[in-house]
Amino acid sequence: MPGSLTPSLQESVVRLGTWMPFARAVAELAYFTGTVVARPTVERLTEGAGAAYVQFQTQEVERLERETPLPPAGPVRQFVSVDGANVPLVGGEWAEVKTVVIGEVQPPVERRGEMVVETQHLSYFSRLTDSDTFQRLALVETHRRGVERAGQVVAVTDGAEWIQKFIDFHCPDAVRILDFPHAAERVALIGQTVWGEHAPQTQTWLTAQLHQLKHAGPTPLLAELHRLLEPPGYPTLQEHVTYLEKRQAAMQYPHFQAEGWPIGDGAVESGNKLVVEARLKGSGMHWARPHVDPMLALRNIACNDRWAEAWPQIMTGLRQQDRQRRTEHRQRHRAHEAARAEPIPAPCLAISNAARIPAASSPASVMSPNAPDSQPCPVNPATPIQPAGPWRPPANHPWRHMPIGRARFKPFAKHTHAKT
Repeated sequence: MPGSLTPSLQESVVRLGTWMPFARAVAELAYFTGTVVARPTVERLTEGAGAAYVQFQTQEVERLERETPLPPAGPVRQFVSVDGANVPLVGGEWAEVKTVVIGEVQPPVERRGEMVVETQHLSYFSRLTDSDTFQRLALVETHRRGVERAGQVVAVTDGAEWIQKFIDFHCPDAVRILDFPHAAERVALIGQTVWGEHAPQTQTWLTAQLHQLKHAGPTPLLAELHRLLEPPGYPTLQEHVTYLEKRQAAMQYPHFQAEGWPIGDGAVESGNKLVVEARLKGSGMHWARPHVDPMLALRNIACNDRWAEAWPQIMTGLRQQDRQRRTEHRQRHRAHEAARAEPIPAPCLAISNAARIPAASSPASVMSPNAPDSQPCPVNPATPIQPAGPWRPPANHPWRHMPIGRARFKPFAKHTHAKT
C-alpha cells in the first residue's frame, strides 16, 4: 500500500474515520494500536479510500450499461424508498444528499393490537448529486439487489416528482404508496389554516380525518376538504388539496394494508440519520463538496455490512492510483532529463570563444561565419559561449584566486630576537 503505514494500520485508520470524527479517530488508534498519526493523515487516508470506492462503483455502473448482464433474482416482496437529507458544506452552504434504501418486506405481525409490517435486510446507496445522475449511479445497488427481477416491489415515498422519475426508471411496475406521515402533514396544515394551530377544534378534526383516511381511504377526506374550500376565505388551502388529489391513487391505505404492504417510509428516514447525518452532520462540521461522496461511499459500506468485501476493491484502486502517479512522475523526469541533454547546434559550437559579444548588444541571435545567412545561431548574448577546443583561463581569471585546495590560515612566521 502507498504511504508509511502497514496495510492493516491503514485499514484501521479508514475504518475509524468512517465511524467517528477524524480527531477522535486519532485518539482511538493511538489507544488500541499505540500508533500516533496526525489528524490530516487520517482525513487524507479516509477520503482517499472513499474516493477509490466511488471510482470503483462508477466503473461498475459503466460496465452494467455496456454489457447489460442479467440481474440476480430479487425477493418475492421488495421494498424501495428514496429521500434526501441536507448536509453542511464549507462556506455556509447546505446541499441535499440523496439516498435509496432497498429491503425485503416481512409478513405482518400484530403489535399492541395493530398489524405492523416490517422491512429487513436493508441496504443503502447515497450520493451528493443531481437527481438524474443519482438515478443512473444507483443502478449499482438496484442491480445487486435484483430490483428488476423481484416478485413484487413497493415504493413508499413522499411523492416528489424526481422520486417518481427514479421509480419509473428502476421499477416502473412498483406499487406506489404515499408515505402516510407526509399525507397527515398536509391534512394538519389544512386544519391549522382553518381553525388555528393551537385550537382544540384543529386537533379533534385532524384525529378524525386521519383515522378515516387510514381505514376508509382518501374519498371521504377529499370530500371534506372540498367542503372547506367552498367559502372563498382560504386561498392557501387549494395548494394542499391539489397535492392530495394528485396522489389519490397512492393513498388507498385500506387496500395496501390488506395486501400486507407498509404505508410509511420510516426505513429511508432512519437511513438518512444512520448513513448521512450520524457522520456528516456533527457539531461544527463543514465539508468540502468533493469530500462528501467519498465519505458517503464508506458509510454505505459500513452500514451495509460489506467491509470485508469492499476493502480489497479499495486496496486495488489505491495501488492502481499509486502506480499511475509513479508512472507519470517517471515520464516527467525523463522528459526533463531529455530536455537538459539536448545537443547544442553545430554552428554554435564552431564559434570561437574569442568572439565575445558586448553586453550592450541587442540582437537575440548571433550569425555563425560558416552558416547560411538565413539560419542564425540561437545563442543568447547573455549566455557564455562554449569554446570549440580546450581553453585555459588567463592569469587574472577569478578562478585562479579561489581558495580551493589551499590552506585557510597561513602559519605564524617565526621571529628571531637579537641577543643583547
